[in-house]
Amino acid sequence: MMKYFKYHEFDSPDVDGSGQMMDSEFLQMLDTAREIYGKPMTITSGFRTEAHNQYLKDQGYSASPKSSHLKGLAADIKCTTSADRWDLIDSLIKAGFNRIGVAKTFIHVDIDEDKTPFLIWTY
Repeated sequence: MMKYFKYHEFDSPDVDGSGQMMDSEFLQMLDTAREIYGKPMTITSGFRTEAHNQYLKDQGYSASPKSSHLKGLAADIKCTTSADRWDLIDSLIKAGFNRIGVAKTFIHVDIDEDKTPFLIWTY
């Protein structure tokens, strides 16, 4: 049971209810990070269908065919200030995340065990 999020926040824009396909361990970890963070988090991308992932790629966004979003193991969280970026990354690490991507307007986080752990990258 999540304290801070609703499944619909993780829906792929093309399929209502698809947020239910998110990994439960991932959601619990994110809920813990939100508790530590102490401020609301806006999910800009959660679960993605293959069609929506391809749409994003076609629009020039970073959307890999092996995206962890396709497995329900990732989320992008809106983040636009340096202070919030620090606090959010700190909270994610304290919650146990070890794969974090930093962009100008969002932080990506995932728990995809098929990918290299203990990384922070930029977009």
